Amino acid sequence: MTGVRVTDVAIIGAGPAGLAAAITAADNGANVLLLERDSHPGGILRQCIHNGFGLHYFGEELTGPEYAARFADEAAKRAGRVTLMTDTMALSLSGDRTITAVNPHDGPLTIKPGAVVLAMGCRERTRGALGIPGTRPAGVYTAGAAQRLVNLDGYLPGRRAVILGSGDIGLIMARRLTWEGAKVLMVCELMNYSSGLNRNISQCLRDYGIPLHFNTTVSRVHGAERVEAVTIVSVDDKRQAIPGSERLVECDTLLLSVGLLPENELTRMAGIELDPATGGAVVDERRQTSLPGVFACGNVLQVHDLADHVSREAETAGRYAARFAAAGSLPAPALRVRAEGFTRYVVPQRISAKPEGLIDLYYRVSDAVKPARLVVKSSDGGTILSRRKQAMTPGEMERASIDSAKLSGDTVVLTEAI
Repeated sequence: MTGVRVTDVAIIGAGPAGLAAAITAADNGANVLLLERDSHPGGILRQCIHNGFGLHYFGEELTGPEYAARFADEAAKRAGRVTLMTDTMALSLSGDRTITAVNPHDGPLTIKPGAVVLAMGCRERTRGALGIPGTRPAGVYTAGAAQRLVNLDGYLPGRRAVILGSGDIGLIMARRLTWEGAKVLMVCELMNYSSGLNRNISQCLRDYGIPLHFNTTVSRVHGAERVEAVTIVSVDDKRQAIPGSERLVECDTLLLSVGLLPENELTRMAGIELDPATGGAVVDERRQTSLPGVFACGNVLQVHDLADHVSREAETAGRYAARFAAAGSLPAPALRVRAEGFTRYVVPQRISAKPEGLIDLYYRVSDAVKPARLVVKSSDGGTILSRRKQAMTPGEMERASIDSAKLSGDTVVLTEAI
């Protein structure tokens, strides 16, 4: 028999975004039901044992588990308002905000919240998504799967590894495998720039003499039961293989660090508008989606560089979810935010009719721009913000704060070379 639960705010996902949203919603007077499909809260941070977390949020350097534990502990202190349900899978989200879930303790559940926060995170692109030709031997892993094997399960995935893609998880795993005694032969990157943070390129590759080859990709996997080698090839500026540049690299492991995809199956199910550039929902500055009362934050909305920024964004979503649950509505979006020039996307994509104070615009550029100028302007031509930067790269999320009092029409975020 299906049980029915009623709550002010239901949050799907208890990673860094879900935990921060739950704490903030509870502090704003809401009763919160926090759903997590894993057996423990913390999300992906549980396997991120390297440091570098918390510098912006806590002003100190923490490991991923330490960062997650601080939020989990704070959520536990609010046990009267925050109920955590682990081993619970959300199966569906309807247009009236009803959630269907299931767990081994309660069986099927129907949850009727006043507001919903989507915090499901993201997943990695796999070999199937890339369509790399060749055989299908053991030894091909996503970087995150290898990270879990090493850091949580205690297994070394291989001894001689090639890493395809220069995303942050791949860069960090290059160092991690080296520490465990494996030989990382190289990192291959299809583009002419890295999609990872500069600090990770320096600390994880250069410090250990691991070569990074730009404009290079893996064109074939070789091996019967186990990876025996890969063929790498150089590509031109149109990302087409250059004939004669093929090279065979003997290895037993191929790690893929080729991008992250927001987990938005539930979002689509509810009919919420998605942004094709981010893969996440279209939201306003309160992180409310096109479905009133449903909010999104963290990597399910846009893939972040830093967990610290995930937490800040989630606090916004949690605060306004609590307000929606109490009032039953929020002012509707009135203005659009558009990306132009080298700006690939901007979040939020909408601004409400009654914005409050400063509004943070998060954006990424589509190509490396050195030097660059960011211009935020109204559709009527008025300039809200103009700022010069020495460089902007697709691998680093940028932020611009604008005064909502200066808004007089739709907002344009333009990045141009200077």
